Amino acid sequence: MLRVFTILLISTVAAARAGSAPPTPTTTPAPVAPANSIDSENSAKARGFLDQAIAALGGPAYLTAQNRVEEGRWYTLYHGQSHGTGAQYRRFSRFPEQDRLEIIGRGNVFIPLPFFGSVDVIVVSKKSKNDIVVIHNGDKGYEITNKGTSSQDKEDLTAYLRRRQHSLEHVLRTWIKDPAMQYFYDGMAIVDGKPTDQVTLLNKQNDAVTIYLDQNSHLPLKTSFTWRDPKDKQKNVEEEIFDNYRLEQGVATPHSITRTFNGEMTHQRFINTAKYNLPLDDSIFQATVDYDPAAPPKKR
Repeated sequence: MLRVFTILLISTVAAARAGSAPPTPTTTPAPVAPANSIDSENSAKARGFLDQAIAALGGPAYLTAQNRVEEGRWYTLYHGQSHGTGAQYRRFSRFPEQDRLEIIGRGNVFIPLPFFGSVDVIVVSKKSKNDIVVIHNGDKGYEITNKGTSSQDKEDLTAYLRRRQHSLEHVLRTWIKDPAMQYFYDGMAIVDGKPTDQVTLLNKQNDAVTIYLDQNSHLPLKTSFTWRDPKDKQKNVEEEIFDNYRLEQGVATPHSITRTFNGEMTHQRFINTAKYNLPLDDSIFQATVDYDPAAPPKKR
């Protein structure tokens, strides 16, 4: 009996000591920021980089420019290779949706062309059968050759309108005005050996454009967007690369522009002269169709 009592006493004392022992310390986890807070910080950072880019491009001078006229040399490439010496060109762009491109087929001869007021725009009575004018006004496209004025090929027009919708000018002048626009900072990327900050804009149509901004100058070095071909359902990537910036009337203007399609260069243009806010006449963006390239030749 004494032995049983002793065992019970020892058990009671042990249990009392265990109950009075201090609790085992635990580590309190660091507070985690809500996901929407992180997203907000990332969005603000991305938009801040875009504001820096607009300031680097000229700020109000860039955003309020009504038009740009440029003259230079135009190269069309196939599989990244040029098959000629290029052509002299002149381009008139009135923001946001009027454009006139003149390709002047004069071979290696480069003739400085006047801008305005003495406008020497190409007209239908051409000096060379290789001269071409392409006009875009809104969602309409026209092509003028020595045979006459025709509506632009449907696929070519669609491609042009898609590029215009995703162009740097359209994104920085129009997209950022949309209060529903989303901004994402995607980190650092290298473009032509230069470190850039990668920023993506996503609109409510789930359409996106990525802009690569030089970390030193904050100038845009590249834009990129993707689209899916309605025929083969394949995804395509189109990019524009900007180089050789020069200040023109307070606007930082790239004088070398390269366009790529799925990684292959398709077009390059090198600007010799660029001017802003010239008195462009409405007539240079207008055209009347008088020729159908698909129509059978007329019998004589």
